[in-house]
Amino acid sequence: MNGAEAIAEILKREKTDFIACYPRNGLIDVCAEMDIRPIICRQERVGVGMAEGYSRVHRGERIGVFAPQAGPGIENSFPGVAQAYSDGVPVLIISGAANVGREHISPVFNAVDNFRHITKWATKITDASQIPATFRRAYHQMRNGRPGPVLIEVPNDVWTQELTDELEYSRVARLRSGPDPEKIIEAVGSLLSAKDAIIYAGQGILRSDATDELVEFAELLNLPVMTTNPGKSGFPETHPLSLGGSVVHAPRPLTDYLAAADWVLAIGTSLSTSPFNPNMPAGKAVIHATNHAEDINKDVTARIGIVGDAKLVLRAMIDEARKSISKTPMVRGDVRAAKDAWLKDWAEQLNSDEKPINQYRIVRDLLQTVDLDNTIITHDSGSPREQLFPFWEATYPGGYMGWGKSTQLGHGLGLNMGAKLAAPGRLCINVMGDAAIGMVGMDIETAARNKIPILTIVLNNGVMAAERHTLLTATEKYGAYLVGGNYTEFAGALGVQGYRVENADEFVPALRQATEVTESGAPALVECMVKEGYEFSK
Repeated sequence: MNGAEAIAEILKREKTDFIACYPRNGLIDVCAEMDIRPIICRQERVGVGMAEGYSRVHRGERIGVFAPQAGPGIENSFPGVAQAYSDGVPVLIISGAANVGREHISPVFNAVDNFRHITKWATKITDASQIPATFRRAYHQMRNGRPGPVLIEVPNDVWTQELTDELEYSRVARLRSGPDPEKIIEAVGSLLSAKDAIIYAGQGILRSDATDELVEFAELLNLPVMTTNPGKSGFPETHPLSLGGSVVHAPRPLTDYLAAADWVLAIGTSLSTSPFNPNMPAGKAVIHATNHAEDINKDVTARIGIVGDAKLVLRAMIDEARKSISKTPMVRGDVRAAKDAWLKDWAEQLNSDEKPINQYRIVRDLLQTVDLDNTIITHDSGSPREQLFPFWEATYPGGYMGWGKSTQLGHGLGLNMGAKLAAPGRLCINVMGDAAIGMVGMDIETAARNKIPILTIVLNNGVMAAERHTLLTATEKYGAYLVGGNYTEFAGALGVQGYRVENADEFVPALRQATEVTESGAPALVECMVKEGYEFSK
């Protein structure tokens, strides 16, 4: 067994279904021989996004793999890896590299040196005998503690080097740590005596499969629940205690309840300061529960810190709370009432018939047309994220893939393909703008060529809408923020069935036709001609 065969065998034992790749890597053919499907993308950062979307749906039990070539391939992968790192998602990058001993000879690109600060771990294998131990450490790093991408560089001469010993490798397990019992008693007592407590839930709820426990605890103490951007869908947003999630903009009740809270239980979140996550208002008494101790007291002062897996922490808190609460109370109605009042204020936009189409009408029609319990939806950065995120009601864990501490244009397309590969029975939708499709649109052909039946919805208003107020002179004199194109024709040229919608009442029929196309096993695209102006929820 040579180095490439050993790595492919390890991937097989780790239940890897496919590797995203581009285009020369010693692993590709060997994986194909072992029935691990290689999918060659058009752009490396989209390939990383595919691996990330796959990891998200499988919650780290199966981890997406991207295999670029040495030099330009791994160089072009940098933004995708940076995005996965910023959102804390495990992705395995197995890169080619120059022969052993040449990594520091100019102009050779040394990936370990350059990726060290955007990966949880980066290392180079210099001898085939190191492969089993290196991959054991890599999978342990990705499955345990704060998740993140790992990079392994494999020099060209190691792919073909023979292993002298039999391959000893077993699938690496995920380890869970339980909380300090004294901190649980203190935290529950504080919440029981609080006047206006709230739960602030992050993606640790999704990763630890803790939605049932979160619902049970929220109902037991009658606490409103808000989520972070990547934590959206960790709590069912049709639940009467749901405040929804927050990016730059949020449902108004979320902002109001967070501002009024005296105690905040932040669980499964790093509480990192970011413009794309709700920042903690001053003066809150915070209980911070996370599996990564270094996040506690990092950006937000914690009155009580708890280190542990979110599922185990919540189960311990439930057990402690039941010592004081014998019967689950009737769920309060004020949270849903506040949400309904906010939606009523937005009814004119959500129900608009105007032309060009109002983006919020698209969101409304999506919500009313697709099967929410069988849909995975994601967004792109900028205006599509801010318009979709506050209004979408995720009904089950993983039904919405929120992302964006880095917010790179185009990232949602790769995520959507990876999600579809992980969950072939789900309708997988990506909502993107015309600027985002300009970044990564050629990879729609990747979906067509590889028969990945995703649905892409393009909001086309011919401008970089998020820059409307920052490029005034540049646009007046030179048209700086104007972009454009006929993306339906573009999709057709790439082998993807496209539909162009110019009137609001045309969207639902086009959506249904596009959905039928995806059900037949092919990707589809719906291009919506939308208004330039916009408003965001506050």
